[in-house]
Amino acid sequence: MSHSQLGYVLHTELGFEVTTETDSGRPSTDSEALAKIDHPFVKSLAKLLKYEKALGTFLKGIERELVGDRIHPSYNLHLARSFRSSSDSPNFQNYPVRDEEISKIIRSLFIAKQGHRLVENDFKGIEVVLSAAYHKDPVFIDYISTPGKDMHRDMAAQLYMLEPAEVSKEARYGAKNKFVFPQFYGDYYVSCARALWEWVGEGKLKTPDGVPLAEHLNGLGVCELGACDPEQEAVTGTFEKHVQEVERDFWERRFKQYGRWRKKWYADYLERGYFDLLTGFRVSGVFDRKQVTNYPIQGSAFHCLLWTLIQVNRILQRNQMKSMVVGQIHDSLVADVKESELEKYLRIVNRVVSVGLPHHYPFLVVPPQIETAIAPAGGNWYQKEEVE
Repeated sequence: MSHSQLGYVLHTELGFEVTTETDSGRPSTDSEALAKIDHPFVKSLAKLLKYEKALGTFLKGIERELVGDRIHPSYNLHLARSFRSSSDSPNFQNYPVRDEEISKIIRSLFIAKQGHRLVENDFKGIEVVLSAAYHKDPVFIDYISTPGKDMHRDMAAQLYMLEPAEVSKEARYGAKNKFVFPQFYGDYYVSCARALWEWVGEGKLKTPDGVPLAEHLNGLGVCELGACDPEQEAVTGTFEKHVQEVERDFWERRFKQYGRWRKKWYADYLERGYFDLLTGFRVSGVFDRKQVTNYPIQGSAFHCLLWTLIQVNRILQRNQMKSMVVGQIHDSLVADVKESELEKYLRIVNRVVSVGLPHHYPFLVVPPQIETAIAPAGGNWYQKEEVE
């Protein structure tokens, strides 16, 4: 059954509401859309499609590229217009991590050599750090560099009409992933309002007193989502109107310097037809507003990782160490580290990131941070655990 046939059956024959659409305007039948349909058959179908993708895209892709007991994926530096890397044969950067079950199936296949351990060094929030390097918004920088300050908690409080101390882990997650980052990446209040409203139910959000958040909002005069139609003006008293006001405050008061940078950066691109990355590359071509404000951050963030990878590799070779970098996933390095060299390897990476990188790229106004996860001896990539 094709996606269009599945969409017809679900929404025309069975009458389920269309929650998301494809770029061509057809009902979406991806995993996220199917997850919103509460029907036993649809849930079983979504699980089947998930397994089919794991087998066809990931497992068979790995099997096809095996040379002995190893794969040798290709990494491309010349294909992504954002100046990020891409990977193929197989795509090592595309293995699932959020789906616990599929992540375990795929990542359990990757095992270090005997006497070695798999180590993943992940740049923590590197795109946030690079964003600050471009717009230099003092409020933004204060948020990400001051211990105890929490941008996502504060935005959850504003969006869900709570006090900061009342914000739950689930509410913070909703604000972070359905408003803050979407706003930074160019989304706007209409889709953010819809996603935040749906999360109230999906995330089972409650106040600290156990009151369902929908009731809490209702008591404050916000009783419905609103049309969320770009062609219609948001109506006072709806959640859509509230989110629109939060968005305006977000860019015009809270992060006003960041907001001014986005407008000027795009205006300069329209005039010149290109923009320059802080890492020295010029990006020219036809781009939309989202791409113009996202690509410099994404590309420069990857260049920080690439520079780190090169320096770490040089030091390993110079010291004739047996450890080696074996993979790269946008914001992280994956290495096969000899157990006796583990402490030395970690010191090398930390020094390159904390000392070498800011020296090489002085535009980094916020020091980059790295998080490390290590697989147990004889263990696999899925079993890695974070270490201090």
